[in-house]
Amino acid sequence: MHRNALGLSRMQIVRQVIENTDESISDFASYIPIGRAVKKLTSWQNQGAEISYLSSHLTIENMKKDEMVLKKYNFPNGTIFYRQNEEDWNLQIEKAKPDLIIEDDCESIGGKYQMTFPNLKPEFQSNITSIVTKEFAGIDHLPDDIDKLKDFAAEL
Repeated sequence: MHRNALGLSRMQIVRQVIENTDESISDFASYIPIGRAVKKLTSWQNQGAEISYLSSHLTIENMKKDEMVLKKYNFPNGTIFYRQNEEDWNLQIEKAKPDLIIEDDCESIGGKYQMTFPNLKPEFQSNITSIVTKEFAGIDHLPDDIDKLKDFAAEL
């Protein structure tokens, strides 16, 4: 999330983004992790998960800012997929071939229309488990055990 969201409630952060009231929203190089995301992802990777990241950015320059933030905060290594040449997300998912997608509900930028999984073709959806979190709520509430993630998704 943008650095000036630290300490704000989820709804205050969503409002900041919708109203575009903070300069740090577009300062991608200054973004910070939400909650214990680094610890959670590292734990999953240590259990055998292959971590990949989907960036919303359309240019390699901005994707590199994401990469820098991931390195700065010691996120697990993983491929960063971004929409080169304004490609559709479907092409990125076809390249990544994930078993599981964890994404937020994109509340501040248009909701379901901006999400990845709901916009995939049915043949791709059938091979992927989807977990949707509230935007800016983080992933701390997700199971620590990667074997329980698919069960967690089924309960949603």
